Amino acid sequence: MGRVLIIGAGGVGTVVAHKVAQNSTIFTDIMLASRTKSKCDKIAEAIGGNIKTAQVDADNVEELVALFNEFKPDIVINVALPYQDLTIMDACLIAGVNYLDTANYEPLDEAKFEYSWQWAYQERFKKAGLTAILGCGFDPGVTGVFTAYAAKHYFDEIHYLDIVDCNAGDHHKAFATNFNPEINIREITQKGRYYENGRWVETGSLEIHQPVTYPNVGPKESYLLYHEELESLVKNFPTIKRARFWMTFGQEYLTHLRVIQNIGMARIDEIDYNGQKIVPIQFLKAVLPNPQDLGENYTGETSIGCRIKGTKDGKELTYYVYNNCSHEEAYRETGMQGVSYTTGVPAMIGAMMFLTGEWKQPGVFNVEEFNPDPFMEQLNKQGLPWHEEFNGDLEF
Repeated sequence: MGRVLIIGAGGVGTVVAHKVAQNSTIFTDIMLASRTKSKCDKIAEAIGGNIKTAQVDADNVEELVALFNEFKPDIVINVALPYQDLTIMDACLIAGVNYLDTANYEPLDEAKFEYSWQWAYQERFKKAGLTAILGCGFDPGVTGVFTAYAAKHYFDEIHYLDIVDCNAGDHHKAFATNFNPEINIREITQKGRYYENGRWVETGSLEIHQPVTYPNVGPKESYLLYHEELESLVKNFPTIKRARFWMTFGQEYLTHLRVIQNIGMARIDEIDYNGQKIVPIQFLKAVLPNPQDLGENYTGETSIGCRIKGTKDGKELTYYVYNNCSHEEAYRETGMQGVSYTTGVPAMIGAMMFLTGEWKQPGVFNVEEFNPDPFMEQLNKQGLPWHEEFNGDLEF
């Protein structure tokens, strides 16, 4: 049905490659590309089939355009670094290729998460007749689809939204991040922020926390932090009065994180070391365990969902929709742990939605702006089944 080019050969890229290969009636031609071609070759060999591979520098528009013109994909799945979103979008516009990513753009020299840079591409993609799908991982991604599904089927107005993200797994390492350490640590150490009554309220980093009970997991201390999908969700669902994002962290993880900050290893600015410029957080990334290698010994599961309160026919309604994902099952299927799996599967489904015509419209869109129903159907088929609870205790 269509040609797909995946950029990025980390844990998420590995899962995407596995899942597109499993859906060969939709994805008829597949290419996997990254800065290091040998990583792509290794993934392609493990999957089998006819996956082409290539080397490309995702910071280089000319290289990207040349590759796009050679392979002629219908859509690019960008699972590279968030710093590279704009160069890949630029290349898509030049080469006439549709675009999908899992995380919004952020500048390399500032820990700042907002969609303004990518939303600014709206008219260019629209004029070119191309579709750009933003934030199609799990959170952001599935959480936006969950919200759209709730708004379509159960609510006249959504008033309160709490996105809750629990990783109850154990990778048996003293300290490791579940995805790119540089991105992970930048995200967690920035100031918290939530939306209430038409304005953004800023908090200290991980300042607000409370225990939250997760299905099949139990109570876990959960910390309020800012996450990018809040920005698009309050824009696209203007009846929302309050929107927050919560994530679990163990005390050992937080202790390591505090030490990393205190000794300056979380810095994102350059320092001089023996006459060489290095960025401390990038050096830290080089010595920490590779998230791609955590899957083999990972036990437990993730639990991510949306807790929503609003009204239907003038009556108050509460709704909780969530997915639990086993690290062991994710590893058996793809060789990767559950955090990579929960990001990679939705990226594949988003590309599938485009190729089947379900999510195909010129312009730049967040996932909640499309029809959620076919995406929700595919979640159940592709390894991320979801569950619903009505009028339960949302704990907030």
